[in-house]
Amino acid sequence: MDSQTIVEALLLGLLEGLTEFIPVSSTGHILLAGHFLGFHSTGKAFEILIQLGAILAILSVYFKRLWQMLLELPHDRLTRHFVIGILIAFLPAAIIGALAHDFIKTILFESPRLICIMLIIGGVVLLLVDRMNLKPVYRDVERFPTRLYLQIGLFQCLSLIPGTSRSGSTIVGALLLGVDKRAAAEFSFFLAIPTMVGAFAFDLFKNRNVLTSADLPIIAIG
Repeated sequence: MDSQTIVEALLLGLLEGLTEFIPVSSTGHILLAGHFLGFHSTGKAFEILIQLGAILAILSVYFKRLWQMLLELPHDRLTRHFVIGILIAFLPAAIIGALAHDFIKTILFESPRLICIMLIIGGVVLLLVDRMNLKPVYRDVERFPTRLYLQIGLFQCLSLIPGTSRSGSTIVGALLLGVDKRAAAEFSFFLAIPTMVGAFAFDLFKNRNVLTSADLPIIAIG
């Protein structure tokens, strides 16, 4: 592991930290930056596994609420409804992502042009939706109807295209479906937990035979 690789991993890790929690596709930016720097990770795993830091950040921010939900889960109907709703929203992207994993990694991840196009489209869509005079109907994430959880989950599938923000697609989808901005952002963060953990675990599994001990320090640095 040379000094240039360490610097590149640090830069990409910084970029991940700056872009993960705003709707601009952190993975898309990392892929473009990695392409520009000539940074190549084993199986394109770095770009996904680096999100472990973001996962830990979300868990730390929502730890108290998550712990409270865990305690309430056996006896509180509303909490059960919300947790089941998160899982329902998670499933579409999980299924499609697993089935199309190799295509996404070998074809879509290797197309800087596609990533740039999707970043531009995503930015334009966010601006347009923000200017729309939408009338929110749903304000409490725990009281969404089941179909709404599924519909937001379908919007999340758009983020399987690199350059499309996961949070951006879910927030835009929620807003168009009648969710107010605060609730849309809140649900997007909760949905990020199983989505990012699932992507991390699946990518780690898929690359279990090609990742070496030499790759781990680079991922840890990032």
